Amino acid sequence: MPKLHIEAYTRALTGKTIFIACREGILRDHFSDIVDDIKFLCRQGIATTFFHNMPNRFSNQKHFKSLAERLQDTQIVRVPPGQEFFGFVLAYRPFVSKIIFIERKYLVDPAGDKINAVNTQHVRETLTAYSDLIGNVNLKDVMENICRRIDAGSCDRVHILPAGRHTIKHELFTIEGSGTLIANNFVETFGRVETARELKVVAGILGMYRRQSYLLPRDKTYFEKNRGNFYVTKIDDIIVGCAEAKFLDPHTVELGALAISTRFRNQRVGVFTVNAFVEEMRCSGYRRIISLTRNPRLTALYRSLGFTRGVPPSCEKRRRQSPRSEMYFLNLT
Repeated sequence: MPKLHIEAYTRALTGKTIFIACREGILRDHFSDIVDDIKFLCRQGIATTFFHNMPNRFSNQKHFKSLAERLQDTQIVRVPPGQEFFGFVLAYRPFVSKIIFIERKYLVDPAGDKINAVNTQHVRETLTAYSDLIGNVNLKDVMENICRRIDAGSCDRVHILPAGRHTIKHELFTIEGSGTLIANNFVETFGRVETARELKVVAGILGMYRRQSYLLPRDKTYFEKNRGNFYVTKIDDIIVGCAEAKFLDPHTVELGALAISTRFRNQRVGVFTVNAFVEEMRCSGYRRIISLTRNPRLTALYRSLGFTRGVPPSCEKRRRQSPRSEMYFLNLT
């Protein structure tokens, strides 16, 4: 089960209202799971509004009663008959921070792989890949409406999640999420780790890369001892990447533990993180940055940012300590 970072992520949601929207058939199939997740949000003090379009007939009365009893802290809105479901939810308020659409599946790319985070331009460029995501409606019109609302500033974030157990909880309180996030204002910040909670999130990101054999293990003692050397990249005050500074000599610093949440791959978060790290070290007076890696994604990233593959003479000892890794360096002028 993915690790939940409830305290850290709740702070980013405080004061914001979340819309959760689910159509009749999906709601019937996953009623308890959806209600349980919304109740979880309410227990964290997060304001929620739930939209559904179940017809007001006798067979649905038990569902209406259960929603009213179990979601007493949630505003419940039934989309009127004849109204287009997605358009009604998107236009319900002039502005809402976050809308979650519970569907059968998340967005996929042309290769059939899950799309974790994407901007509206990319959505429009790859609409043909989203077949069968939303049944019985014009998919292109729905996605265009979502993009138009985001572009107009009516909504910051739209999430499309696959219905299932804990899907909302995992989307909002884990590093990797459970579905697809659509947004444009991915504003990154970079700085040192500040709290023990942030250090735990860093450990979680690095743990995923360690399991892929790209990073050496780091235990709790190591993190606590070297806490001041870890840096994080955040989006919406949520940690999405990290790096570690290893100071080798008065002129040279090693860029280690570089890792980006897979949720934000291909969003240029890695480029931002490396560039921010370089600028931080430059301002601190260092003349060279080196990095050792076995990750093919990072080797491509370093090359694109002007790093050179090789071993400066003063770094030969460090190179011998990691014989299976490639060394890249960047001279700061």
